[in-house]
Amino acid sequence: MREDWIECVFAEVVSIVSGKNQKKVIDSDGKYPIYGSGGIIGQANEYLCESGTTIIGRKGTINSPIYVKEKFWNVDTAFGFHPLSILNNRLLYFFCIHFNFKKLDKSTTIPSLAKRDLLKIPFPLPPLVEQKAIVKKIEELFSSLDSGIADLKKAQEKLEIYRQAVLKKAFEGELTKEWREKQTNLPSADELLEQIKEERQNYCEQELSEWKDAVKLWKNEGANDKKPAKPKFIKELISLTDEELEKLPTLNKYWHWVKADKIASHESSSLKAGPFGSSLKKEFYTESGYKIYGQEQVIANNYNIGNYYVKKEKYDSLINCSIKPYDILISLVGTVGKVLVLPKDCEDGIINPRLVKISLNKFYDSIFFKYYFESAFLKSLYSLKAHGATMDILNLGIIKELPYPLCSKQEQHQIVQEIESRLSVCDTVEKDIGDSLEKAQALRQSILKKAFEGKLLSEEEIAKCKADKEYEPASVLLEKIKAEKKKK
Repeated sequence: MREDWIECVFAEVVSIVSGKNQKKVIDSDGKYPIYGSGGIIGQANEYLCESGTTIIGRKGTINSPIYVKEKFWNVDTAFGFHPLSILNNRLLYFFCIHFNFKKLDKSTTIPSLAKRDLLKIPFPLPPLVEQKAIVKKIEELFSSLDSGIADLKKAQEKLEIYRQAVLKKAFEGELTKEWREKQTNLPSADELLEQIKEERQNYCEQELSEWKDAVKLWKNEGANDKKPAKPKFIKELISLTDEELEKLPTLNKYWHWVKADKIASHESSSLKAGPFGSSLKKEFYTESGYKIYGQEQVIANNYNIGNYYVKKEKYDSLINCSIKPYDILISLVGTVGKVLVLPKDCEDGIINPRLVKISLNKFYDSIFFKYYFESAFLKSLYSLKAHGATMDILNLGIIKELPYPLCSKQEQHQIVQEIESRLSVCDTVEKDIGDSLEKAQALRQSILKKAFEGKLLSEEEIAKCKADKEYEPASVLLEKIKAEKKKK
């Protein structure tokens, strides 16, 4: 740190305004915004914080500073950081962007900050003239950086539009139109449905026959043990109505819109939501045993992560929620609609309450399902059953009623190839853009690090600051503010 800077703490240069409950001041016609830790949540006719204040979350979102140019009311989950006269308000904001508030979080559940800890944060105070020069240079560098980031994000958006256009054509049968015309033995949609029906009927008859034999054996052996349970099968859903089909794209004769019962396996547990929360409390978790699959694996698209397990007794009691290789897992809460296809070597386990699992029948390909379910094309059809709701409330009932395109397994495999051949280049470009965005964020932090180490301004810029008639070393500024506080 340079000789004309001084190390101080927030208590010496910052006034921290605690938020208050907004119930008594909230007014839809109010002239001042009401801020929570995530942004504006209403209006009021009273304010707590002056303009130029930086908001830091007290609870919940604690590491996303917000700079507010106008007077405002802050709620009780947000602190207002207002600089004293010796500190530039924008420099304070940039410091808050650079500082990692998470290291002050001592909570075990919801992230939270204590005012007493915030007041102890060390702050390198430059001369006031230099503060203004530093802010000006940061804003110039950030403006250039933001322009480049905006261009990268536009490119990202264009790639996403292209990706979704590919998926839309894929699931309307357009990508395989020429391939289909060359085939001589493709089953029609009606033939496919008949094959599914016949396969299910044979499966049910076989299971019932084996059950009857088991019951007969049980009786012959004295009926001392528990009677063999009668097998349960997936329930047939009401087919899509003509009115519903009219709202969907028209398909060729080899395709058909169906509900989930036509693509799921035959057993009743093939379409299954996770257990009620009370059935799988954290107190049941162990360090080994049967794996608990949750949203973290699905969202990361990685079945290996996670270290929650249950014992065999709990696994057996929730056997209908158990998984097997090639099952589909779907996230239900927050980041909804993400799909994980379990591989052949997945660990035995169960799903938690935030997932739905689908065991597909032999007529439906798991990768084809994943591409379809994660597409904007499906989400555009979502309103067919959502009744005005959003994907944030995705559940098993909705998943069952969604329309799924059924075509031959051969064509599904061909579609996956067509999709991946088109999106492989797209994926490479997206990765490059993602890497560039990460580098931009790292550069932003590098700029701020230099700024608060006194290394951002050139020697010429520093000399210009010192030549300013209003220049004073930071130590003089700090003594002035201490004197002012004593007078009060």
